[in-house]
Amino acid sequence: MSLADPAEPHVPKGPPLPARPPLQRVLGSVPVSVAIYLTVMGLIVYGAFTGAQDMGYNWQWHRVPQFLWSFTDDGFQLGEIFYGLGTTIRLSVTSFAFATLLGLVVALLRLSGLVVGSAVAVAFLEFIRNIPLLVLLYLFYYVLGPIFGLDRYTASVLTLAVFHAALISEILRAGINAVATGQWEAAKSIGMTTAQTYRYIILPQSVRFMLPPMTGEMVHLIKSSAIVSVIAVAELTTIGRNIISDTFMSFEIWFTVAAVYMVLTLALSVGVTFLEKKYAVDQ
Repeated sequence: MSLADPAEPHVPKGPPLPARPPLQRVLGSVPVSVAIYLTVMGLIVYGAFTGAQDMGYNWQWHRVPQFLWSFTDDGFQLGEIFYGLGTTIRLSVTSFAFATLLGLVVALLRLSGLVVGSAVAVAFLEFIRNIPLLVLLYLFYYVLGPIFGLDRYTASVLTLAVFHAALISEILRAGINAVATGQWEAAKSIGMTTAQTYRYIILPQSVRFMLPPMTGEMVHLIKSSAIVSVIAVAELTTIGRNIISDTFMSFEIWFTVAAVYMVLTLALSVGVTFLEKKYAVDQ
C-alpha cells in the first residue's frame, strides 16, 4: 500500500450525486429549452394574429417605422416612440436615485436601535406598502400637487421614488444584515465610528448581496413608470396611447411598445450581470 503524497491535501469524498432522470436531462438541455421558448412565443404571436384576423383587423406594420425614426431634409430624426423612451429612462433613473437615497435612510433608521427611528421607519413602510401605486400617484398629483405647486413630472418622480423606497429599504437592510458580525467588531476594535464603519466596511461588502434584488427593483420601477400615463406624462406608454388614438393601430403599437420595454429591461439585466461578476467574492 503506497503512502499518500503529503503535498496533496486530503479531500473527503461524499456519496456520488444521483443522476438526473433522462426526461429532465432532455428538457434541461439548451436546444430543447430554446425550442420550447420559440414554440410558446410562436403560439402567442399566432393566437394574437388569428384573433385579430377574426376581428377583421387590418394589420399595418409598414406604418410603424415612421414612429421609430424617419429621414427628412434635415437628416435622420428619431420618432415619437424613442422620445417617449427617453422620458421613461429619465423618469426611471431620477426616481430610482431618490428611492435609493430614501430607502437607505429608512433602512438605517430601522437598524439604528432607536425607538423613535424604528417607529418612524416602520410607520413609513406600512403606510406605503398598503396603498396602491395609482392611489399614491393621485395623492401626490391631485392633493399635494396644488398645495406645493408640483407639476405632473415632479409628482410622478416623487410617487415612484416614495413607493419604491419602501421596497428598496428592505433590500438594503437585508444586504447590510448579510455582512458578517465580525466585520462590525473588527471596525470597532480599530476605533471606527458607526458612520465610518458603514461607509468603508459594511456598505461596500453588502453590494454583492444587494445587486440581484436591486436589479429586479429597477426593472420593476421601469415597468411601474407606465402608470404615470394616467396623468399624461409624455413617457413611452403615453406616446403609444396617443399614436393609437390617431392611427387606430392598437396591435402594432402595443406590440412595439412592449418590445421596447423588454429590450430596455434586458439590457439593464445584462449590464448588472457584469457588475455582479466584478463584485463577486470567491468562496
